[in-house]
Amino acid sequence: MDITEHPTAEAKVYLAVVVDGFSRMVVGWSIADHVRAELVVDALQMANWRCRPTAGRTVAHSDRGAQYTSWAFGRRLRAAGLLGSMGSIGDCFDNSVVESFFGTLQRELLDEHQWSTRQQLALAVFEWIEAWYNPRRRHSYSKMLSPVDYEAARSPKQPHDRHRGAKPGR
Repeated sequence: MDITEHPTAEAKVYLAVVVDGFSRMVVGWSIADHVRAELVVDALQMANWRCRPTAGRTVAHSDRGAQYTSWAFGRRLRAAGLLGSMGSIGDCFDNSVVESFFGTLQRELLDEHQWSTRQQLALAVFEWIEAWYNPRRRHSYSKMLSPVDYEAARSPKQPHDRHRGAKPGR
């Protein structure tokens, strides 16, 4: 999980995302004109609603930003039964999955256009995530499948630990 920002002619837009470490699918996201705790709480709520994670077995990793150390976020994390994890201070490498997603978003969408309003940018981000990135954009990480196709290819009969390389039952 992390937050990024992008300017419009009107004002900045802030985007919080929750990326699934297994499939690289953006399972939760929220866009706002502020960086208050509600931004990340809303993204986490979407991820929880979409994924229905197993209580006590799913790790939610973030940096140590004020939004992620807030009472509201901690309360939502506990209510969902998620295990919280935070990176060390000043270490961008421990959240590389989300940083890579933001880099892709920057190259493929944000650097290509300029927006007059926050609403225009919010709509463009929505379309990019839900109509392109999740269902169609292929990833070398996932055998050149999109996140949606990679999830679908996983046999529902075989349990898995969403950590790369982990063996079931260990």
